[in-house]
Amino acid sequence: MSRADTEPRTLSPTARRIFGVTLGVVSGVTVAVQSRINGELGVRLGDGIAAAVVSFGVGLVLLAVLVPAMPAGRRGLRALRAALAGGELRRWQCLGGVCGALLVASQGLTVHQLGVAVFTVAVVAGQSTSSLAVDRAGLGPAGRQPLSGTRLAGAALAVVAVVVSVSDRIGTPSTLALAALPALAGVGAAWQQAVNGQVGAASGSALTAAAVNFTVGTAALLAAYAVQVAIRGWPTGDWPDQPWLYLGGPVGIFFIAVAAVLVRFTGVLLLGLATIAGQVIGAVLIDLVAPAASGGPTAHTLGGAALTLVAVAVAAARPSRRGPP
Repeated sequence: MSRADTEPRTLSPTARRIFGVTLGVVSGVTVAVQSRINGELGVRLGDGIAAAVVSFGVGLVLLAVLVPAMPAGRRGLRALRAALAGGELRRWQCLGGVCGALLVASQGLTVHQLGVAVFTVAVVAGQSTSSLAVDRAGLGPAGRQPLSGTRLAGAALAVVAVVVSVSDRIGTPSTLALAALPALAGVGAAWQQAVNGQVGAASGSALTAAAVNFTVGTAALLAAYAVQVAIRGWPTGDWPDQPWLYLGGPVGIFFIAVAAVLVRFTGVLLLGLATIAGQVIGAVLIDLVAPAASGGPTAHTLGGAALTLVAVAVAAARPSRRGPP
């Protein structure tokens, strides 16, 4: 997947934003699917970090085959080396996979107890507020994005949505503590999208950006897993024989590659909120069809999900501009 193949260059700015938001929503739905896959794998293995290692590892193996085999992938690797050597791309901008590793690990550790919907809206709080700072600092390839009233209102509504979704669980400290982990992962997700977008822009290849993300993320997870095994020993669960439980990595490749392309013309906040909308829609549907250990979505969760969608619409709206007097 190269930039030329995915970026709608001939579209107007408004059409590009609509295209970016729409595809962002679709990619967000895949993240909800990934959350359920990795959460279930974590339960089967009895170890959420082990599930994250498997998810990232499978994705890395797939990319190790695809990227060198595709002309766009080989060009991307050469462009990436040149960008790093010439200083166009900083080495720290290649570390987005660390935040991706945290997000995937939190899926394996908390989704079974929280449900996909509550997990998703917990990510919103961190991601929406962090996106404001990332956009303002100009860390993404779209450059500095103004802190308009609509952006601030959209981020604030997203945070309120989290409060609404967990308001019926305030008296359950263990649940609230679990929700803090995906919220922290959401903080890192905004920075991850920004720097992965920089890698994609410098290499001209979304698959190359995904390969860098998965390489760094797998290394981080293996280090964390080695420490855990040294302290707690090997996982006590069994390897499941259902093939779909090993598809979290390929699903993640799609999301990372699409985000690396879209962030260049949506900005981090708008892309983040669009993917959140997709996650919320997918999460609610998944929890309705196949409830997690915590049960199906409650009225509070559904209300928070609806408010999240409103937040996306508000943040996506362009501020009104007055003409000259």
